[in-house]
Amino acid sequence: MNHATAESRIPELRDLINYYNYRYYILSDPVVSDAEYDRLFRELENLEQQFPDLITPDSPTQRVGVPREEGSGFASVQHIVPMLSMEDAFNEGEFLDFDRRMREGLGLDGIEYTGEPKFDGISMSLTYENGILRRGATRGDGSAGDDVTNNVKTIKTIPLRLLDKKRTVPSLIEIRGEVIIALSDFRTVNEERFKNGESPFANPRNAASGAVRQLDPAVAASRNLRFFAWGIGGSEGVRFSTQWDVLMALKDWGFQVDEHLTVCPGGEAALEYYQNILAIRDDLDFEIDGVVFKVNSLAAQEKLGAKTRQPRWLIACKFPARQENTRLLDVKFQVGRTGIVTPVSVLQPVPISGVTVSSATLHNEDYYRQKDIRIGDWVLVERAGDVIPKVVKPIVEKRDGSEKEIKMPKTCPSCHTGLEKEGAYYYCPNLNCPAQLKGHLLHLVSKRAFNIDGLGEEIIDQLMKEGLLQSPADLFYLRKKQLIHLERWGEKSAQNLMDQIEENKKIEFDRFLYALGIHGAGEFVARLLAQNHADLPALKRASEEELMQIDGIGPKVAHAVKDFFSQPQNTETIKKMFSAGVEIIYPESSVTDEDAEFLRDKTFVFTGTLQKFKRDEAKDLVIKYGGKASGSVSEKTDFVVVGAGPGSKYRKARELGVPVLSENEFEEMISRRK
Repeated sequence: MNHATAESRIPELRDLINYYNYRYYILSDPVVSDAEYDRLFRELENLEQQFPDLITPDSPTQRVGVPREEGSGFASVQHIVPMLSMEDAFNEGEFLDFDRRMREGLGLDGIEYTGEPKFDGISMSLTYENGILRRGATRGDGSAGDDVTNNVKTIKTIPLRLLDKKRTVPSLIEIRGEVIIALSDFRTVNEERFKNGESPFANPRNAASGAVRQLDPAVAASRNLRFFAWGIGGSEGVRFSTQWDVLMALKDWGFQVDEHLTVCPGGEAALEYYQNILAIRDDLDFEIDGVVFKVNSLAAQEKLGAKTRQPRWLIACKFPARQENTRLLDVKFQVGRTGIVTPVSVLQPVPISGVTVSSATLHNEDYYRQKDIRIGDWVLVERAGDVIPKVVKPIVEKRDGSEKEIKMPKTCPSCHTGLEKEGAYYYCPNLNCPAQLKGHLLHLVSKRAFNIDGLGEEIIDQLMKEGLLQSPADLFYLRKKQLIHLERWGEKSAQNLMDQIEENKKIEFDRFLYALGIHGAGEFVARLLAQNHADLPALKRASEEELMQIDGIGPKVAHAVKDFFSQPQNTETIKKMFSAGVEIIYPESSVTDEDAEFLRDKTFVFTGTLQKFKRDEAKDLVIKYGGKASGSVSEKTDFVVVGAGPGSKYRKARELGVPVLSENEFEEMISRRK
């Protein structure tokens, strides 16, 4: 880019970044994804480095933080030591370049770093005088922030008085850290806002920011905010030699510090730590958007110094973005195997978290109407872990008037039967609907059902179009001669499918029940039904009242089970399966009555990566011996089994005093009864 072009582009970037800062920090209503903001900021930085004569004092690159809102109602307070920002690294090469600069700057072959998860929250400075909390302040512009003391006092993880049992309390100290809201609490907050007709928060950070900046401390108290300490600013009467010493002192004084902190002996170890934290990111109950590496030696930090807005001795290695902005091009309506019609947005493809996203769920009519999402909108799209991508909100400011309202169809997109409504959902009442049949077939062949490889969505579509699959039972009547003449089929592929079907015709009772796709009967319910009935005829004879006597079976599921077996087309489908050679394997009586009661009424939760068992195998063992396998920790949980890299379930177990077992201890417990 030449000087003239840069002279035009730089003011545009400054205006955009300043506006986005205002929307994000002042109004708590972002209109651009973090990834897009980072790209714009880096573009501005790079242009100013190329053309330093174009740098102005009011450029966002020359300011540490963001300005306070005029008339915000909060007093402005000076930080003892400025709260600087951090350099970002978006790939391995950028971190290695940072590591090289550190080694060259200190004249060392290797640098010891602390590795700390980077919280996606609100930076806060807490001032303690003789161990008593005197003030809580936002970061503000880095030099001064808002006095939000009354709000931070509502945060239970912020001690009002520093503990002095293990360490001497200094006469004056600034504690730095992050205010966050847990993902579980964030969902609760948004559910309440949704019920009250309010716009949901775009992300947990905005929910936390909005609470901290409320004039009424009761709002902050209601959000169940948390504070994680990660450093200190100014201090008197205390000295440290390393960043690790600082973190341990914070813990001793009564602050919550993250359990995943570590010391990395060099650059390679730091990169390995980054990958480890990235791997457990989705197990955590709070948002992190990267890892912060700091030179561990405080003397080395002092020697390295700081640039205008950033210390030279630390860097934030960012994770792939979870959110991006893109265009909503159209909306299609999909029919699931239960007949529910779901609106799905067609998006201009955009990479998020390493995956190109071209569609995202809109859940139901209430969701897109309340958020006022329209066809043609620029939208904020989110993808967290393995969760189906969703549209978070429209970017209303980008509308040009060409956008169209989304309208729910009156008839089924697949069979054109008139739709009916139940609660917030529309559904197709036609049991012979092709879309429902396709959903049933995909469910039938899935891993936890009949586990038949080689039958994906495209092949099922093809076989349905050829008239070879008109009911779920037809799958077991397929013949090689029907397949070999079809497009993309040959002798070998046809034989492979025949072998797969034949090998899997014998199926355990609980998996058979799960494969039937009974409404509300997932894997857990299917196991309960199989455990409490000797065979299929016994289950079909059971009344709704008898089904409800099973712990874990409620009236809705009991009615769904009874209704399923009362439908002639369902009983006919099962009969056809048996005629084709499907055989149910009922549990052997090798488990004694005493063993069957071994874990009766005991609830287990598994967290982290198990080394000796697959997660499903471990759950099956618990259920085999009469216990329950749950996905969440509560006061009613009896044991939490912890593998490598445990997340929020482990911490909650500690908080509630739930017994924690290692994988070895769990194996030893089960082996007594094997």
